[in-house]
Amino acid sequence: MTRLRDQLRRQPAAAWILYGGTFVNRFGSFVMPMLAIFLTRRGYSPSEAGFAIGCYGFGLLIASAAGGHLADRIGRRNTIVLSMFTSAAAMLALSQARSYSSVVILAVFAGATTEMYRPASHALIGDIVPPEDRVIGFALYRFAVNLGFAFGPATAGFLANRSFFLIFAADAATSVAYGVIAIFALPQGLRTYSKEERTGEAVRTAFRDRRVVLFLAAAMLASTVDYQMGSTFALHVTREGFSAATYGALISINGILIILFELLITARVQRMDPRPVIAIGYLLNGIGFGLTGLAHTVPVLAATVVVWTTAEMLYSPMGGAHMTQLAPERYRGRYMGLLVTTWSLGMIAGPTLGTILFERHEAVLWSACAVLGVVSALLVMPKRRQSAV
Repeated sequence: MTRLRDQLRRQPAAAWILYGGTFVNRFGSFVMPMLAIFLTRRGYSPSEAGFAIGCYGFGLLIASAAGGHLADRIGRRNTIVLSMFTSAAAMLALSQARSYSSVVILAVFAGATTEMYRPASHALIGDIVPPEDRVIGFALYRFAVNLGFAFGPATAGFLANRSFFLIFAADAATSVAYGVIAIFALPQGLRTYSKEERTGEAVRTAFRDRRVVLFLAAAMLASTVDYQMGSTFALHVTREGFSAATYGALISINGILIILFELLITARVQRMDPRPVIAIGYLLNGIGFGLTGLAHTVPVLAATVVVWTTAEMLYSPMGGAHMTQLAPERYRGRYMGLLVTTWSLGMIAGPTLGTILFERHEAVLWSACAVLGVVSALLVMPKRRQSAV
């Protein structure tokens, strides 16, 4: 606890502003947790809703590459500001979409704008937080995210029971608020893009590093499982006869547990080799979602949330700091963009394939989650060196 207090004191003022602005934005991220319910209530099938969420993930794929590139080229703050204001416009437009084609197109646009800030935020932590405190820095960033997420989905469920338009309007308003905070209070961060740099050099450098490749592959599989939270998990809860508000409350457990325990857990594991810690997290993630198929009451559903939340508390802070360690400073924004890209691919594959399996054979879906948890853990585990005979 003494070490943790010292690390909290050493966090720069600019980092606390970043965490505070992130909280404002994430508290108001009302749309995505409720999008599957919103679309199915409009008459679309679960697979159509899943495809639309997957299209949001395709937008996130665009945001990952663009956000990482812009973070290095125009600076971290400018990228965050651009993301916030354009995402507000995207959410208001999505609320007015009437045809399925317009829903799909605007879901891509919303994903491309709403998530563009992530690589820049991660890179800014690497810029301003001392190396020995970065794991705690990423944990504090996630604390801010989950403090917002602890109350956001429950609030979204409350608003959705009155008017779904309210969740879109509130989402847009909080994005604008974070954009204003970023303009006046965040530092610019590094600009490391060089005119002499060859196109694609950062990506080629990353993919020549076997450690980076395996870590990105494991993260993509883990995210495929993780994104069942906002798609098939929501549909499973409502299929069992529970309301949107119940689903929102279940998801809020995730944020509450992270608020209470993640910093303490991170303080204990931060000095360890990150790869085994991340691997254990990925394994528990698969097990937690795999158990959903056996959960038919609110207490058992809540227990599964506890399992995959514990997993998240292990792998996520360590994962961000691990990628920062692997990244050359001049490519930091783009390496973070690659990490977010893997989660984008998981968001495309997870809801799309997950809802197809959910409609055809739900038990296969939850079994597949457990298998992917095992595979992702094996990919990230360090290989033992064989002793010479």
